[in-house]
Amino acid sequence: MLSKEDIAKRISKEVKDGYYVNLGIGIPTLVANYVPENLNVEFQSENGVLGMGPFPYEGEEDADIINAGKQTITILDGGSFFDSAFSFGMIRSKKVDLTILGAMEVSENGDIANWKIPGKMVKGMGGAMDLVASAENIIVAMMHVNKAGESKILKKCTLPLTGVSCVKRVVTELAVLDVTPAGFKLVERAPGVSVEHIVQSTEADLIIEGEIPEMQF
Repeated sequence: MLSKEDIAKRISKEVKDGYYVNLGIGIPTLVANYVPENLNVEFQSENGVLGMGPFPYEGEEDADIINAGKQTITILDGGSFFDSAFSFGMIRSKKVDLTILGAMEVSENGDIANWKIPGKMVKGMGGAMDLVASAENIIVAMMHVNKAGESKILKKCTLPLTGVSCVKRVVTELAVLDVTPAGFKLVERAPGVSVEHIVQSTEADLIIEGEIPEMQF
């Protein structure tokens, strides 16, 4: 099974030259570490940053330069800072080509729950609602099962929804899944992980067609 870094590495293959990409909190923030240097990509953070680079090396952090998750980041040449109103103007006007988000649950029709667990204190939905409402292409980076081994890839989300029918693709430690009108389609499997194990770990039904290839990094 893949690590969080491996999930980010696989998702980096979805990033194309010239893209403007929003990175959500959690696993998505790691994606900037793995995009090839020959690609011209602008990573955006909703707190008002454009031109994020990889995470800084230990000892080179600048506490004044952070992403939406309050992690220290680097800024590439030409990067810029602006207020959150301007940042969400970019998001709402669909200037972002790809949005990569973390999630607690995703349903077979592309619903996403990623902001609240009932009974636990949260500060609010943040920018997730704007991102899922405005983005044309949403990829979710998440763990396939929770700590109890229960599936987070579901027929129907049980947690409060962030967005409805918006997710296009999900990448987990076990598999790459596409959200289709007929449900989840198994596209790739993690190296060494069998299709049978993925099926057993998934509450939702899976569309499986032919030989399922292993992920390539």
